[in-house]
Amino acid sequence: MKPNIGKTDKTIRIVLGGLIFGAGLYYQSWWALAGLVPVATALINFCPLYAPFKISTAEKSSSND
Repeated sequence: MKPNIGKTDKTIRIVLGGLIFGAGLYYQSWWALAGLVPVATALINFCPLYAPFKISTAEKSSSND
């Protein structure tokens, strides 16, 4: 899996996922599980929904061959 999540995207996913997770726990809702999805994708640096659309927020690596 080639990373397709950049630094800013990763930060947003962790913060929003954490907030959704926390609210889900507080209200004892299934949203807690939904909050884990963005956190998990941020931690592995790969979003499966970005792949089919060839979306990437990761920084382009410049190779000097």
